[in-house]
Amino acid sequence: MVSPADQDRLYFPATERNRGPIGDVLAEMLPEQGSALEIASGSGEHAVTFQRRFPGILWQASDPDPSHCKSINAWIEHESLSALMPQALQIDVLEPSWPLPEHLSVDLKVIVAINLIHIAPWSCCKSLAKQASEILPIGGRLILYGPYRRNGSHTSLSNEAFDQSLRERNPLWGVRDLEAVEKVCFDVGLRNMYVHDLPANNLMISISKSLHI
Repeated sequence: MVSPADQDRLYFPATERNRGPIGDVLAEMLPEQGSALEIASGSGEHAVTFQRRFPGILWQASDPDPSHCKSINAWIEHESLSALMPQALQIDVLEPSWPLPEHLSVDLKVIVAINLIHIAPWSCCKSLAKQASEILPIGGRLILYGPYRRNGSHTSLSNEAFDQSLRERNPLWGVRDLEAVEKVCFDVGLRNMYVHDLPANNLMISISKSLHI
């Protein structure tokens, strides 16, 4: 019999393909202890995967979509992680102030956004950087995963086609220039960008909160 919670679980095909490579890079970036806030967690499949893989980290998932939050919570229950993981937070990246519980904000070390900024207006990238600069501690990291243009050009024909399809769906969407993302982050005190190449022409970037803006 399928439980009511199981009926809420969503499945995103890309998650199964990329969670291994993303997790391998996260293993190099994450501290042994602390809290991670994932923005735009979608189905929650990434969140439960990383909570199980990194038990020293409290993984806080979030999403603006109520149906996604239901899916996240259903995945937490399905994976028997309720004792470790908090329920999903309903956070819109464009909100001027994110509603973070005290247990999260006190020990927050990392903010993660997977496949967000190209499937959202550019204002979301700006807001994400600004909020991260305000709530992360010095040395805390903003970690972003997805496709990027580099030096003004696409890194593959598939990324170019993907970019075109995104812009046809919504003119405000699109594969972002890595240098533009770096500048937005730099301007709010997120600096020292590290770039990791991942499969399918995607990148994982990590930017640290600097002591000086």
